[in-house]
Amino acid sequence: MTFTDRFPQAARRTLAGSLALVAVAAGLSACVTPVVEERPVIVRPPPPPPAPHVVVRAMPAPVHEDRGNPPGPGFNWVPGHWRWAGNDWLWQHGQWVRQPVPPMPPVIIEQIGVPPSPQHVWVPGHWVWRPEAGGWAWVRGTWYR
Repeated sequence: MTFTDRFPQAARRTLAGSLALVAVAAGLSACVTPVVEERPVIVRPPPPPPAPHVVVRAMPAPVHEDRGNPPGPGFNWVPGHWRWAGNDWLWQHGQWVRQPVPPMPPVIIEQIGVPPSPQHVWVPGHWVWRPEAGGWAWVRGTWYR
C-alpha cells in the first residue's frame, strides 16, 4: 500500500489543490516588488575650517610736515611717508630732491594669504621713495614674525 492509497480521493484533490494554490502564491510573491518609500538624500559639504586669525599691522595716518621753501631752483618735494622697518612702521621724512617727483601712486590691493604661524603678522604693501630707482617703488605686503 502506497502513501496516496491511505487517503481517499477527495482528500487527495483537496491536498493537491492546496499545494497548487501555495505554489502559485509562492510564485507570485517572488514577482511582487515591495514598495519602499524614497527619501531624498541631501549631501552637504563639510563646513569650511575656521578662518585663521590674521593680525594686520596697519600703516598709521600720515604725519603733516611743513616743507618750507625749496633750497634752490630745480628742486621738487618728495612727501613724507611710512615704510616698514623690520618690526614697526617708521616715518620717512619728506625731502627736497633734484629730480622730477610724480605723485605717489594709489595703493595696490593685495590678497592676504594664510599666516605661516599664529605669531606672524601681515604688513600691507606700500609705496616708498627710492631715488636710485627713479621714484616711487612698491614694497609688497608680507608676513613678519
